[in-house]
Amino acid sequence: MMKRRSAPDVYGRMVDSSATTSSAVASGPRVDEEVEWEMRPGGMLVQQRSMSTDVSVPNLRLRVTHGAIRLEISVNSQATFGEVKKLLAAETGLQPVEQRLIFRGRERENREYLDICGVKDRSKVILVQDPASIERRFIEMRRNAKIQSAHRAVSDVSVEVDQLTEQVSSIEKSIANGNKVPEVQIATLTEMLMRQAIKLDSISAEGDVVSLKNIQEKRIQECVEILDVLKLSNARVKPVIVTTKWETFDTPLQNNNQIKATQWDNSSLIDL
Repeated sequence: MMKRRSAPDVYGRMVDSSATTSSAVASGPRVDEEVEWEMRPGGMLVQQRSMSTDVSVPNLRLRVTHGAIRLEISVNSQATFGEVKKLLAAETGLQPVEQRLIFRGRERENREYLDICGVKDRSKVILVQDPASIERRFIEMRRNAKIQSAHRAVSDVSVEVDQLTEQVSSIEKSIANGNKVPEVQIATLTEMLMRQAIKLDSISAEGDVVSLKNIQEKRIQECVEILDVLKLSNARVKPVIVTTKWETFDTPLQNNNQIKATQWDNSSLIDL
């Protein structure tokens, strides 16, 4: 911003430097004049716009082309292209930093004013997406897909750990009740837990998945430690020996043969 000040005449009075020599100079000291200036795009120095709200500024209808999409928006005639980008963000989903506005074959800067650039009612503006933003969005999509894949992998391990945890609890209750558990069962369960730990170690986690992964690693570690303690407790459990006493009974066939043999013996004695 620049200020224009009045210059003193030969008598020490303040006279506007832009006035002609034939202009009459009022007597007495003059108050300094201040004019605010601003630099427009292209290096043009113009008087700064008045911020008075008494003067109404007309709106323009802009026809915006974005690929196969045709849009029409209403915007203040003294708005900047940066403000137009903010309006288009809601319509296209592209952030202002991802937009490039072309008017009359030139890309326009955010600070350029519509009226200064010659934008009229129903003027056509072309919107293109910044190639750099396309690459950034592609990288972001790949990153999100990688995070989702890692999240699913950790969830699958969590389901397996839930099932193995239930088996550990079952073995713990059995040993607490004095029942000896086969050692191979404890060894197999420990091996299955270690396999899940290897799966977790192979998952590349980012963001919130890191905390979920750490939770499952702690659960596996706790289960393995419990199984180590149960293995020692199970070795001290004495097996229960069950003895069975068997009782023999005569079969009906043997009883009939004995009866027949007795009858035959009695009849032989009578004959004699």
